[in-house]
This record gives sequence, structure tokens and C-alpha cells, in this order.
Amino acid sequence: MKKLYLFVLWAMVLGACGCEKKTQETVEPADLSLLKQSVPVTNDWVWSGKPQITIRVENPNKASVKVPVVVKITTDKNQEVTTITDSIEVAGNAEQDFVISTSENLEPGIYRAECLINSKPARTFNFAIDPFEITSANDKPADFDQFWQVAKDQLEAIDMNAQLTEIPERSNASCKVYLVQMNSIPDGLDGEPVVIRGYYCEPQDGKKHPVIFHFYGYDTQGYTGEVSCPWGSDKAEFYLSHRGQYLNNRPAGTNLGVAEETVNIYGDWFRYNLGEKDSYYYRGAYMDVVQAIRFMATRESSDMTKLFAEGSSQGGALTYVAAALSDYPFTAIAANVAFMGDFADAIDIPSLAYWEINDHYYVDGVPIETSVQYLPYFDIKHMTPRISCAVLGSSGLADDVCPARLNLVPFNNLATPADKKEYIIEPLMGHSYPASWFAKMNELFGKYY
Repeated sequence: MKKLYLFVLWAMVLGACGCEKKTQETVEPADLSLLKQSVPVTNDWVWSGKPQITIRVENPNKASVKVPVVVKITTDKNQEVTTITDSIEVAGNAEQDFVISTSENLEPGIYRAECLINSKPARTFNFAIDPFEITSANDKPADFDQFWQVAKDQLEAIDMNAQLTEIPERSNASCKVYLVQMNSIPDGLDGEPVVIRGYYCEPQDGKKHPVIFHFYGYDTQGYTGEVSCPWGSDKAEFYLSHRGQYLNNRPAGTNLGVAEETVNIYGDWFRYNLGEKDSYYYRGAYMDVVQAIRFMATRESSDMTKLFAEGSSQGGALTYVAAALSDYPFTAIAANVAFMGDFADAIDIPSLAYWEINDHYYVDGVPIETSVQYLPYFDIKHMTPRISCAVLGSSGLADDVCPARLNLVPFNNLATPADKKEYIIEPLMGHSYPASWFAKMNELFGKYY
């Protein structure tokens, strides 16, 4: 009886102390298929020296997991740079960010990162390292300046013969809108002048006004596309349709003021007479820009001390050309995702705009080396050192038409002081406009009106 009493008493003590034996809880093995992985945009994917790529993993399992990560980095010319391999541990029921970088600094440039998390593709994207230090081969022809002076002298000898036709539907009491038809340089060192057109807004108050030039991108509207005609403005404005494009490439009656058929004889404009510098398409197109400026100088409403220009893609290139080749200094320009830049690199960077030179060994049966030998004369990276006015530029890191490097090199070559130029780099943007573009452009121009 005494022994039974002691046993019961001992059992009660153990119970009170919580010392009874517990069953160990079982933790299920982690299911890696439940993981959620991503690569968020950080710092607009623009860094100095080394990339800082954020890898994000969400682990809904109770158990922690170790996740393999592979980041393959190549240049924008598809040259291998490095492959980073690592593994990251994520606690159970947690979301964690990890930063992946290179062991060494990268050269200034545009790169591509292909990220695999847990052996699955997570994201492939372009990033920039020190974008405003990117340079290109110095292939400027020794007679570059002379080449363009000869073209301008040839243009000077042509009778502009500007003809204005009012567009009543777009005019108002304070500003008239006209179709302008005028002569420009021939398609070569001799021949007949080429007729170009544009829409012109002329204020009617008898005062001089700031002059704004608008330049179009590649004519993707097609042969039947209508060209937007501006309404009256409180500025003196000119919307140029250079040779073979827009108002110079439409059926009769398609556009306001143009009664006759206009025909593009240049085919795919970039390719026209490629390899023949004195008759290449853009020699004439660039002189059409100069002629538009000279036309505006003839108008009483134009204040030629306040010149502005804007355009995107091809229009961005023509914007740079306007400020570089003008007889009058420009005040401010805005060139978005500009075309016609840095051909030394364009030939090796896959793109939609330069497919003729980077997808083929021959252009119309001519070896590519022969076809591109004169392109440096038309490269806007050799135009921009002539420019010192205020400039707004931009690139999209996802632009596969005019890739970012080909925009940045001309911008980096500007003579414009650092405090008068601004560049927008959009990490996810393709061949388009940054969301802030027009607000920033209007703000820039507004400082100088």
C-alpha cells in the first residue's frame, strides 16, 4: 500500500512539472514547385560598376528551402561576359530578397541578364552600367564637315520656290495653317530639285514668335495613311514631310491641301543608294531639314533667335541634324529614341531598324563592308558634337528597334553643358515614349520661350 502511494505521488509530481513525454511534431518536406520567384525592377536597372540584381523568392512551405540561382550576363552584341551561380536559403513561410552581382566591375555599356531561379526562367532583361560613359569607335571621316558644307552650298543654289496653300479647316483668327510645297536638293550632286512638303502654323498678330520644328518617325502609316494636320498655334511651327515620306507618299486627296498624287521613289528609305555617299537617301533628307529651317527664316512671324525641334526615332535623328546643320543656333531640342546613331556598333547589335546591315552579308548584292563604308557621314554621333543647346533625350532598355546604346552614344557626344541636358532611361520601355516625355519637353521648351 505504501509503495502504491509513493508511485501515485511521483506520477503527480511529474505531471505538475510537465515532464510527461511529448510526441515530436513532423515537418513535411518542402515542395519547391510552390515557390514564387521574380526579378523586380530596381534602380531602373541602371548601375555604376557592378549590377545589383534583386532575386525575390516567396516560400509558402513550413520548411526552409535552398534555391539555386543562375544569372547569365551577355553584352548587347550577344558576347558572353560571365555566369553567376549561387544558392539562396529562404525561411519557411517567408519572402526574401537577395542581391546578385558580379565579382568585377563591368565596362560602361548595355548588358542582358538571363535569370534562372530554381532551374526555371524567371526574367530576361537589359540593364545599363554607367550609361553616360558609353563611347564608340571614332570613325568620323576626315572630310565630314566639308561633306556637309558642300551639301548646304548645293542647297543654297536651289530656288526654294515655296508655295503656300491655306488650310481653312485648321486656321483661326490668331493663326493660319498652310500646306507648304518647296524645292530641296536633288538626289545627288546634280539633277532636278526634289519637291518636299510640310504644314506650317503662322501667328497673325504681326509679332515674332518662337519657332518649333516637328520631325516624323519612319513612315509606317503606309501609302494610304492620313498625316495629322495641326491646328492653329500661338507659336510659329513647321511639320516637315521630307522626301518620299508622309505628304510626299500619298494618293491624291488623302491629306488636307494636297490635291495631287505623291509617290515614294526611294523604296525602303534607309537602303536607298546605301554605299553611295553623294546620292544616299539621308543626304537629301538631312538637307530637307535645313531647307525647312531656311524657309522659316523667310517668315516675318519667326523669331530665329528662339529655335526648338522635337521628334522620335527617325524624327529624333532629324532633330539632332536640325541643331547640328542649321544656319541659326538652336535653343532647345528633344530627341526621343533617336535613329541613325552609332553605326559602328549598330552593325553588331540585333535590331529591327538596322536589319539591312546586321542580318545580311550583302545589301543588293554588294558586300556589307562596301555598303556601310559611307554611313559615318550620316551618323548622328558625329553631328552631336556640333550641338551645345539644351537637350532632352531618352532610351528604352527594352527597345529592339533603336537599341539604347545607339541612342546614348550620340547623346554622350553632345557639347551641351551637363546642367542643360537630361536623359530618361526607361527600364521596361520598347520603341516608344517615356510616360514623362511630353511634360518634360514642354517644361524644357517653356524655359526659353
